[in-house]
Amino acid sequence: MKIKTNRFRVSEDETVRLKSRPTLVKPVYRNRRHYRALLDAHVETLSDLQKMFFADKRFSLLLVLQAMDAAGKDGVIRHVMSGVNPQGCRVTAFRPPSEEELLHDFLWRAERALPARGQIGIFNRSYYEEVLVPRVHPEILKTEGAQRGGRIWRKRNRSIQDFERHLSANGTHIVKIFLHVSKGEQRDRFVARIDDPDKNWKLDPADIKERACWKDYRRAYERCISATSSEAAPWYIVPADDKRNARLIVSQIVLDALRSLKLEYPSVSAGRRRELVQIRADLVGGRRR
Repeated sequence: MKIKTNRFRVSEDETVRLKSRPTLVKPVYRNRRHYRALLDAHVETLSDLQKMFFADKRFSLLLVLQAMDAAGKDGVIRHVMSGVNPQGCRVTAFRPPSEEELLHDFLWRAERALPARGQIGIFNRSYYEEVLVPRVHPEILKTEGAQRGGRIWRKRNRSIQDFERHLSANGTHIVKIFLHVSKGEQRDRFVARIDDPDKNWKLDPADIKERACWKDYRRAYERCISATSSEAAPWYIVPADDKRNARLIVSQIVLDALRSLKLEYPSVSAGRRRELVQIRADLVGGRRR
């Protein structure tokens, strides 16, 4: 079953209004068993494509995941990428910048984590945090030695655009996903973490504090997504109130991205092929010894 994902894609120069974007849509699966079958099929296909991607080594894939707290980023990574060979995939979680990172430009730490050719890189949060969190909490800019004022966001968005354009021109395929969860669903997930002792560790008091800034973060996301979605590095706003549906949509987006690259296994020369045939003959003939 092919899921149509274009309706979730943000076109270049589109002005995003998250309030007009749904956080819940009709599920693509009929029931839990059907969901499992669809996800298993996606994971199996993704595993096959990743093997070819790893062997091809012409491209790298960067998957950027952004969201409000409790939107399901970790679950997406765990479920969608479950069939991928760990050798060819690296997940980087971006926390508040370290002392060393603050001594460099805001893209420095992201550059160090970029995937090599043949590799899939997943950013759980990303360099986009630097046009989100300080915009909501401008006092953070003091610790970064950055100037205040509206121009800083235009400059940073332009730096991001140039950065992504450079990566794309050099073989890195970029897919950016915003998991769009409602405030009510976030509340329910926070409550569920409190009610389940095994999930108490997942609730950070800071998450509750940041929840009070919901409208500010929504506005910051609208601005950065509007400014940085492009043909080379598109944003997808994925409804995330239904975790299963979100995983299926994300997995389809990743599959579409890999398929668009026209991957192929490396070919060998005629001479190398003759050599392999001779090696095979020697191996088969050696069974008697």
